[in-house]
Amino acid sequence: MPASRKPAARSAGCATREAAGLLKLGGWAAFLALVAASVWVVGPDPARLAAGLPRLAGWLATAWPPDFSNPGDIARRAAETVGIATLGTLLAAILAAPIALLAARPVTRAALLRQPARGALDALRGVDGFVFALIFVAAVGLGPFAGMIGVALHSAGSLGKLWSEAFEAADPRTAEAILAVGGTRLQVARLALIPQTLPETAGALFYVWEFNIRASTVLGLVGAGGIGQELKNAVDLLDFNRLFAILLVVVGLTLAADRISAALRRSLA
Repeated sequence: MPASRKPAARSAGCATREAAGLLKLGGWAAFLALVAASVWVVGPDPARLAAGLPRLAGWLATAWPPDFSNPGDIARRAAETVGIATLGTLLAAILAAPIALLAARPVTRAALLRQPARGALDALRGVDGFVFALIFVAAVGLGPFAGMIGVALHSAGSLGKLWSEAFEAADPRTAEAILAVGGTRLQVARLALIPQTLPETAGALFYVWEFNIRASTVLGLVGAGGIGQELKNAVDLLDFNRLFAILLVVVGLTLAADRISAALRRSLA
């Protein structure tokens, strides 16, 4: 390199490092500002927590032994929770699959199609299933059907996001070979992307199902069925023995779903 170019190259390198340093500093400043604003908005009060803990301890002391009377009601609500999560996850997979393919660059090269698909997934993912369930309780009435729709819509956004990222991370050589011999983008998806990413996409499906088991336990708070309905009734009546029993069932459902999901994911490895 000529001597006259060396100082220019060093200057450019210094400018780049300075810009990166300023960007990093700006990022930290924005983060600290966000934390400060959050503290101001939320107003954490350790004194209120300290005053409330003895009250909570008193409630917990009265919660023993757990009240498992009318076990049929608890079992029915627990079955509703599992049904909401299972059917909601299956419906989510049906909704997410075509949108995920549209959102994946190896399948959809046109940004005019790909970006709206990604926007749709972000919109579904951005609204919690609890909110969707609340809306559909007003639309279709009380019960687990509204809860299933709420779970499905939110989970479709999450699944579609995970699946589209898995498709984009797939080895491109198979897709390029299919295109080289005159194959279509649909054939790329069917013959290359889906078979290649099946462990990742199926694993994501099982993980979302496991998450939905946990999420569905509170849908009853808005009348969308599940064991959350029993939970709400116990809280409204200040029946802490019943509340403790329901919480034990919720923990049992969560642990069972976690073990089943983990076993299914291991079977795909």
